[in-house]
Amino acid sequence: MELGFKGKRAIITGGSKGIGLATAMLLASEGALVALIARNEGPLKEAAQRIADKTGTQPLIIAADVSVETEVQRAVGAIVERFGGIDILINNAGTSAAKPFEAVDASAWTADLNLKLFGAVYFAKSALPYMRQAGGGAIVNVTAVGGKTPSGSSLPTSVSRAAGLALTKAMSKDLASDGIRVNAVCIGLIRSDQIERMWQAAAPHMTWDEFAADPRHDIPLGRIGRAEEAANVIAFLASDAASYVTGTAVNIDGGKAAVL
Repeated sequence: MELGFKGKRAIITGGSKGIGLATAMLLASEGALVALIARNEGPLKEAAQRIADKTGTQPLIIAADVSVETEVQRAVGAIVERFGGIDILINNAGTSAAKPFEAVDASAWTADLNLKLFGAVYFAKSALPYMRQAGGGAIVNVTAVGGKTPSGSSLPTSVSRAAGLALTKAMSKDLASDGIRVNAVCIGLIRSDQIERMWQAAAPHMTWDEFAADPRHDIPLGRIGRAEEAANVIAFLASDAASYVTGTAVNIDGGKAAVL
């Protein structure tokens, strides 16, 4: 299947590790021009080197805090100066912040919403004029299955993720006439730094493969997912192969969630 990434200009926030890095690696290998955004320059440089070693292409890296609109505007300006425009935006920046309702103070609510919701808003708003100039584009918001089925003690992250799903649907309707598609993915248990810390804390006696396949995770497909598996779905939604797909949210969770 031809994904149509050759020469496309893509932004990936949270691009230095995990799903963001796996997505950047895939897009770069398919011929896209990739810009990686993350807060810390060190991990960005390491990610860029890994991409260069594997694909022979050098991504643009920009250290920026996506929760600050002026930093987002600066990053988008630098990307347009280098690439001449924007075709794809992957809003992947985020962390897990899960506590009981009464344990979450105002500053935690603000920080989580600024990072996961407003970070996506700022990047989309800044990238939109350049996508229009290009005649269309694709935005993929990376959220979590908890946004559809929140569990107890999952605040504030489940609320931020639910807001991201509403943002996706509303934007898809507003931007369709510009040829800009907006979709989301809802991540379940996917191998990441956070999941590896959980493994080391909960079951250091197990190998990774043993921990990933532990029945206590209650994953119908029988294991924790790989970042590359999430990247494959994100890449599809961002690609020409998904030209008639907008306003949807795809679970990437091995079948664990109780909702479509």
